[in-house]
Amino acid sequence: GEKGAERMVRSELPDGSVAYYEGERGAERVVRVEFANSNVVHYQGEEGAERVVREEYPDGNVQYYEGEKGAERMVRSELPDGSVAYYEGERGAERVVRVEFANSNVVHYQGEEGAERVVREEYPDGNVQYYEGEKGAER
Repeated sequence: GEKGAERMVRSELPDGSVAYYEGERGAERVVRVEFANSNVVHYQGEEGAERVVREEYPDGNVQYYEGEKGAERMVRSELPDGSVAYYEGERGAERVVRVEFANSNVVHYQGEEGAERVVREEYPDGNVQYYEGEKGAER
């Protein structure tokens, strides 16, 4: 920028990660960090209140987040095979509630994080199957 109006646009960290910034001098906010492990995290929000909104992994998995800084929770995960998983719950306790598979099957889940069990499966031909039982023992 012009003399006196310089602003930070990039920060290179010792571990090889690179952070990118936008905004006026003194109000620069982080918008993206490319980590050394190839993960890329996208942020939104004003300087000091940047929150994670999307994380991209080298395997093609993309996770989406909602919530304020420090309380971001995963709400959706797009998998490399075209499937999309939807989550509910607070940060650290997100549980899968539905997965829309690339083949158009939709599976619904209930239960706490780590103990989600299949309760219903919907097929493109209109067939719907209902299940009961604990995780791994649904029938």
